[in-house]
Amino acid sequence: MSSAGPTLAQIEVAGIVLTIVVVIVTSFRLYIRARQKRLWIDDAWAALGMILSFMLLIAECLYLQDYERYPQGTRVALYYMIAQFFYGVVWSSRISILFTIVRLTVPGTILRRVFIYTAITFGIVWTLLFSQVWWVCETESRWKTQSHPQCDLGRGVAIAQIITDVLGDFVLIFAPFCLIYRVRLSTGQKVRVLSVFSASAITTVVSLAHAYYIFSGGGLKEAMAATVEASMSLIVANLSVVVAFIFRLKAEEDSPSTPTPIITFGSQPKKR
Repeated sequence: MSSAGPTLAQIEVAGIVLTIVVVIVTSFRLYIRARQKRLWIDDAWAALGMILSFMLLIAECLYLQDYERYPQGTRVALYYMIAQFFYGVVWSSRISILFTIVRLTVPGTILRRVFIYTAITFGIVWTLLFSQVWWVCETESRWKTQSHPQCDLGRGVAIAQIITDVLGDFVLIFAPFCLIYRVRLSTGQKVRVLSVFSASAITTVVSLAHAYYIFSGGGLKEAMAATVEASMSLIVANLSVVVAFIFRLKAEEDSPSTPTPIITFGSQPKKR
């Protein structure tokens, strides 16, 4: 392992700090939606992502800290839990973003149904990815005898992760372009909306780094990349709601008597 790689303590600290940020941002998002009485499916997926992120942190701390005190079977189980919770956070975040986009569509339209079916596809991909990890790790099970068990996921898992991450984020980045012209917004507001959803590209960059470390043999660098990717996925999923709320407050402060119409990622869009 390279001396430049992260230590167990650094991974644990990063996980704690990022999880705290995730919980704060997601809780603020849920508070905004609850206060506006606009809680919906996308908020439920964000809440699920927050819960899974917290469970991921617990599993990581148990796996990284004092692991020698646990039976070998428990260490293996903790590794599988980390893998499952990681995919759970990443893909529940993507599904949350997609349902946020669904909220901008008109009920009953073909575009809305397409996005809903895409969300179902995301759920299937989540299941298949973890099934692949399970299959790879159970096929070659010598890693289970290691004092600190970590499965060598290999190129197949890395390639599958790259393909699904890139395609998934591609959908989330470009889906708003399919409907943004139907919403009555100023040019500046349209740019703002597209910029928020385009933040999914950040997740793509981190996921590619994670896949690279899987290619190069895993280790602690892979663990750190996975920690960052999971947290960034959920933070990005909450940006649309938080940023819209901030700009709405700013618009009300600038024009308290005649507030500027602004999209809130929860109201129904108006056709031209």
